Amino acid sequence: MPQLTLQRADGIAYREAEVSHASDRLPALCIHGWPQSSYMWRHLLPALASTGRRALAPDLPGFGDSPPDLPGTFERHVEALERFRRQIGLGRVVLVVHDTGGLIGLRWACDHPHDVGGLVISNTGFFPEHEWIEIARAMRTPGQGEALLDSLSRDGFGKLLEEASDGFDERALDEYWKAFSTAAGRRGMLDLYRSFEDDELRPYQGKLAALAVPTLILWGQGDEYVPLDYARRFSREIPGSQLVLLESVRHFLFEDEPERCRQEVLNFLQQADI
Repeated sequence: MPQLTLQRADGIAYREAEVSHASDRLPALCIHGWPQSSYMWRHLLPALASTGRRALAPDLPGFGDSPPDLPGTFERHVEALERFRRQIGLGRVVLVVHDTGGLIGLRWACDHPHDVGGLVISNTGFFPEHEWIEIARAMRTPGQGEALLDSLSRDGFGKLLEEASDGFDERALDEYWKAFSTAAGRRGMLDLYRSFEDDELRPYQGKLAALAVPTLILWGQGDEYVPLDYARRFSREIPGSQLVLLESVRHFLFEDEPERCRQEVLNFLQQADI
């Protein structure tokens, strides 16, 4: 498998897998969610690169090895993603998203339709009627969010993730804890969750369909955080999209079933010929 390297571009850390051979396939740009980083794509990136496709994933500001860029709002993350794409010199891409990375990445895609050649959407939302889970509601509430994050220890964080997935080992926990290790990082998380407004997504309804690009909806069917109905709604609203439900797989599907996810993505890209 191609080797992963951690690099930097204009203050943004990112992981990229060395391409095994040159091809004209569209690069894959993978966007992580909360509380992860580009490390979540450690199994997928080398597999993509082995087909001759450039494959890379940034640490969004404040996560992984990228320093915070306050305020860490929804809008600023979308702007940071576009700056990163330009800095790296990417043209059209296949966009792969998960969790809050979907809210950020899909908005970027709708704002830059000519730069998107395909989509892989996994366990996220992009609808005005977003349902927030308990921890997200707490983070969106002034005072509660600060108390929650300031009281969270590395051991407590590990227990939270271990309850959510069997796929988090100590290395993964160390990587994802980086975002919580500074006051600025914690502040950026609160900015992110508090800046999501349902009304901001209303103008984007219908725009994913308008992209008219091959789309895979890859979903952990046992997700306790993001409703399964969201997967079916994406499928209904994006004509020609392919819906793959992974039975008994939870929210963190790329941690729980990395080989299955990798193969589903590779099969989709091959069939779509992008």
